[in-house]
Amino acid sequence: MAADKQNEAKVSSMDENKENSPDGGLGLEILQIIKESQQQHGLRHGDYQRYRGYCSRRLRRLRKTLGFKMGNRHKFIGKKITVEILSDSRYLLLVLMEAERAWSYAMQLKQEANTEPRKRFHLLARLRKAAKHSEKLEKLCESPRVDAKTKLEAQAYTAYLTGMVEFELQEWKLAMEAFNKCKTIYEKLASAFTEEMAALYRQRVDEISPNIRYCAYNIGDQNAIIDLMQMRLTGGGGGMMAEKLEALITQARTKQAATMSEVEWRGRTVPVKIDKARVFLLGLADNEAAIAQASNEETKEHLYETLLAECRDTIQAVREELKSEAKQRERSSDADSGKVSNLQFLHSYLTYIKLCTLVKRNESMAHTLQAKLKEPEADENKRGPRPQDLIRLYDIILQSLAELSTLQGLEDDHAFQKEVSLKTLVYKAYRCFFIAQSYVLVKKWSEALVLYERVLKYAKEVRSKAKSLNNSLKDLPDVQELIAEVNAEKYSLQAAAILDTDETVEVPSQQQVKDNTPLCNRLETFRLDPTLVGKQPNLVQFPPEFQPIPCKPLFFDLALNHVAFPPLDDKVEQKGVGGFTGYIKGIFGFGS
Repeated sequence: MAADKQNEAKVSSMDENKENSPDGGLGLEILQIIKESQQQHGLRHGDYQRYRGYCSRRLRRLRKTLGFKMGNRHKFIGKKITVEILSDSRYLLLVLMEAERAWSYAMQLKQEANTEPRKRFHLLARLRKAAKHSEKLEKLCESPRVDAKTKLEAQAYTAYLTGMVEFELQEWKLAMEAFNKCKTIYEKLASAFTEEMAALYRQRVDEISPNIRYCAYNIGDQNAIIDLMQMRLTGGGGGMMAEKLEALITQARTKQAATMSEVEWRGRTVPVKIDKARVFLLGLADNEAAIAQASNEETKEHLYETLLAECRDTIQAVREELKSEAKQRERSSDADSGKVSNLQFLHSYLTYIKLCTLVKRNESMAHTLQAKLKEPEADENKRGPRPQDLIRLYDIILQSLAELSTLQGLEDDHAFQKEVSLKTLVYKAYRCFFIAQSYVLVKKWSEALVLYERVLKYAKEVRSKAKSLNNSLKDLPDVQELIAEVNAEKYSLQAAAILDTDETVEVPSQQQVKDNTPLCNRLETFRLDPTLVGKQPNLVQFPPEFQPIPCKPLFFDLALNHVAFPPLDDKVEQKGVGGFTGYIKGIFGFGS
């Protein structure tokens, strides 16, 4: 309550700034005031009762500030706001808040009228009251004291509430005229003012467009149904239009469903006798086309949720029929229990559609998260996406694929089982990749490296199995791109592990390789070695170790004993020749 009062005080101060016209006359930003008030006081969550309470408190404060009280606590004295007393734009705001209070009460009663139809009478009375207050506001704005922009906004506001009254009364022609008048005024205002104000006016035009097309359809324009289906699929027509659009489109599809009698899937033709299943299968192609054409992720998510909700309701209807069929089989003695019945096969087909839609939705969400994961964080205080979020999405995808492989009637369809197996490998690879990313964030380098290797293993299996299934990879994520990303991440991981000196103490001892081998001798392998970035890195061994080398060989002349030398007698005799002279020289040493 205290927070509401603070917000009300802020809105009041903002509205005082919006009540001053640049040309000197009285001015009021009608659409901007009501939109901001609605968003800040309950309508963001569809809480009309809270917004109605805010309007009542706002009226009380305005009357007290302006001195425009309706008597005292003992007696009520009614007063009317006239052109003569219109000296302050807050008088216009007073009438506007009265109209908003009546409108919010009408919307609250509309929510309650789903279970209590009698409240519809009260709803119409409050809507008429809101339209009456808006007409009063328009008459006051006709005064020359009010600027032109406020006059146009008052006319558009009156036309909008008048159209709402006629719409509830099912006076389609009058409602369409009122809504078209409102749309024309807002379109002209959007072309004349700033981009910020133009966006607000265009938003109001988008809100009333489904109402206009719905009125046109009820008047007799059969082409309007196409636009209504597109608006409903893209999230348009919220609020009071949502239920009417749902009923209208269901009615149109029911008329077309009378011509649909069977559906073919996996080579088997199955008769479709349940009306709800016919309606769903007829709208399936339109839903898938709308998802493919979705302009943003929010719209695509809404379309997926709509399709899944319809699919679940259809499966529930088929399941009820299956129960009746099972009871009839128990009574009959000649029942063929071995063959899957047509109704059971139809149930498997609808379950297949549901599971495939779940896979596509989660894959779309995963792509969005991956894109955000690669973006730098703008606000450090705000929690951004993490790899753990993607792991959860891929877990759901793998669970859906596991259910696909167990569908009744497809156990012997080997081609189908191979496709599911291939898809499972692809998503296992992506799940393993993001598990590795989560380990990188906590600096568990060894685990991350092992998981990257596992990703490459899965990717190679996918490439080898995809050769026999050519069309199975067209709707799957690109495995080749994943391989390139993993290879890049591996090198980054190894570099980060080497440079990470602060957390080396926390690394478990079994992850570290206690080896005295120098770095130069193990360049081809990656190991966690904290000493490489320390003061004494083990790069090379110094001094180097002694290595055995071959010494100089020893030669033994074994052939000498078998060699016959030439005779040396002539040499010896020549030495002894000299006679007496030589003898004398030898005695005295002359011959030495």
